[in-house]
Amino acid sequence: MDDLIKALPKAELHLHIEGSLEPELMFAMASRNKVMLAYKSVEEVRKAYNFSNLQTFLDICYAGAGALKSEQDFYDMTAAYLAHCKADNVMHVEIFFDPQTHTERGIPFATVINGIHRALDDANQSWGISYYIIMCFLRHLSEESALSTLDLALPYKHLIKGVGLDSSEVGHPPSKFKRVFDRARDEGLLTVAHAGEEGPPAYIKEALDILKVKRVDHGVRCEEDEALMKRLKDEKIPLTVCPLSNVKLKVFPDLKKHNLKRLLAKGLVVTVNSDDPSYFGGYLLKNYTETQKALGLNKAEVVEIVKNGFSGSFLPDAKKAEFLKKIDEIAARY
Repeated sequence: MDDLIKALPKAELHLHIEGSLEPELMFAMASRNKVMLAYKSVEEVRKAYNFSNLQTFLDICYAGAGALKSEQDFYDMTAAYLAHCKADNVMHVEIFFDPQTHTERGIPFATVINGIHRALDDANQSWGISYYIIMCFLRHLSEESALSTLDLALPYKHLIKGVGLDSSEVGHPPSKFKRVFDRARDEGLLTVAHAGEEGPPAYIKEALDILKVKRVDHGVRCEEDEALMKRLKDEKIPLTVCPLSNVKLKVFPDLKKHNLKRLLAKGLVVTVNSDDPSYFGGYLLKNYTETQKALGLNKAEVVEIVKNGFSGSFLPDAKKAEFLKKIDEIAARY
C-alpha cells in the first residue's frame, strides 16, 4: 500500500508555510539575521514540540517565525517545503501564509508574498508542481487588523487565490470576521476557514453561512451534529483533515481513534493534509501512510481520499479531470 500511496499524484490543501520551517533552517536564518531565539539548539526546540493543545503549539510557531526577515528567508522556507512535495509526489499545493505574523513585527507585506511566490513559481517551472496561495487572517487579532491586512494585500491580489482564517479557534467564532470576508469575496477572492478542530460544530455552520466558505479546514467535530454531517455531504463541502496534527494537538488521543474513516464512510469529501509538518511530525506522504495503517484503509478508500484532494481543490475542472484520470491509471497497476 505504501508503494501505491507514493506513486499516486497528490494535492495538499491545508499547509501553513510558516509551520513547515524546520529547526535547522530556523537556526540558520536566525544566525544570518542576527535574531536571538528562545532556544539554544535544534534539540531543545524539538523537545518543546510536546504540545498540550493548539495554543501551546501556536506560541512556539509564532516565536520561530521571528527568524524570518528577508525575501530570501521566505523563499528558502517555501523552497524547502516544495522539495518535500517533490519527494512525496505532491503535484498541487494550496498553501496558507499568515501575513500578520510578519507585518506586526515590521516585515513588509511585499517581502513575504514575493519570497513565497518566487519559490512556488520556481517549483512549478522545475518540477511541474501547480499552486495557489491563500492568505489567512489571525483570528486572535481584531477584525480591524484583518481589514487592514486585506488593504495591504490588494495590490498583490493577482498572486492570491483566496483568504482563510486560522490561529486560536476557541473564543474567536467565524462570525467575528464577517465584514472582512464579505469584502474579500467582493474582491473576487475565494474563502476557506478553520472550524471544528477545537471549536464546536456551530463554528462550522458559521463558516458556511456567514463566511460563505468553499471548504472547511479541519472540520472533524462535525461528527457531533448529524444534521451538519448531512449538509456537508449533500453540499459536497471538502474537509481538509490533518491526521498527525490532530493527534499531536490532542484532538484525538491516538491515530487509531481518528474519525477520518467514519467521515469518509458517511460520504463526506475528506482530504488528507499535513498542516504544520515541521511541528507535527510528518509531511503529506507520512500523513497518508500512517493514517492508512492506523485506520486500516483499503485501496478504494485511499484512492477516494487522494481524488478528493484534487476534486476539493480550486483547480479548473479540466485540470481536475486530468489528475483524476491519472490517479485511476496508476491505481489500476496496483
